[in-house]
Amino acid sequence: MTLPIIKKRTYASNMTSKRIEKIAVYTFLTAGVFIMIVPLWWMIVSSLKTKGQFLGTQLSLAMPEEPQWINYAKRVWEMTPKLQLGILNSAIISFSTVIIGSIVSSMAAFAYAKLRFPGKNKLFLAELATMMIPFSVIMIPQFIIYARIGWLDTWYPLMVPGMLGNVAMIFFLRQYMSGIPTSLIESARIDGAGFFRIFWTIMFPNAKPAIAAQAILWFMGVWNDYFAPSIYLNNPAKATVQVMISQLNAMYAIQTDYPLLLAASVIAMLPVLIIFMIFQKQIIASVALTGLK
Repeated sequence: MTLPIIKKRTYASNMTSKRIEKIAVYTFLTAGVFIMIVPLWWMIVSSLKTKGQFLGTQLSLAMPEEPQWINYAKRVWEMTPKLQLGILNSAIISFSTVIIGSIVSSMAAFAYAKLRFPGKNKLFLAELATMMIPFSVIMIPQFIIYARIGWLDTWYPLMVPGMLGNVAMIFFLRQYMSGIPTSLIESARIDGAGFFRIFWTIMFPNAKPAIAAQAILWFMGVWNDYFAPSIYLNNPAKATVQVMISQLNAMYAIQTDYPLLLAASVIAMLPVLIIFMIFQKQIIASVALTGLK
């Protein structure tokens, strides 16, 4: 009779330990969400204050009684340099780089995953090795090269390297495309389809969730990039939105007009949030399918 009792006690203790683990995990995740959301909420709330309200209640998370929507409707667009110009410049650089670069990267991933050519694995490993090199190591050589070919103070250093492909995206898509049945390609080859047609009609549609997920993450990186534009661009008319916010900070922080600067930061953040909300299903589907493969 003692054996069933021991089993019940063991089962009860296991259930208790699992509940404790779940509570600990949920507590940790809740704390993480709180830590990430509070600064964003503080930025939004502070951007709706006047200068006097901000200086008097800097750490307050409460919405002001009279939100200053004029900061978004009018004042932020009257700042000098023009924020809308920086948004337009960032949009041109980001969309051009990500769209063309995603197509090139997906084609390279298709070649590494399904085609046969001499030195394929060595070339792929060589590309992966470039991911281990910090940007600070190659920053000076790149700057010298771009200066000698006349690319300084242009968008070429920010766009051309990305248009030629993203190594991280190539690696991810290669792993994803490796799970697509090779029999589809063989059947298409028997029917007389070329490699480009196979890529465009078979591989690209099947890899859309993965391509969309990587493109969104890449867009976020390009849009939020501050370091490279600040190195290569000197003309204020060509500055990206992140560089322009830095310039605005240098001008308006002296006037303690922090609500206006925070409003500009919120506007600069909106495109990334909107694109993420639109394509969040593709990101979730990509993660789920990759796990199944």
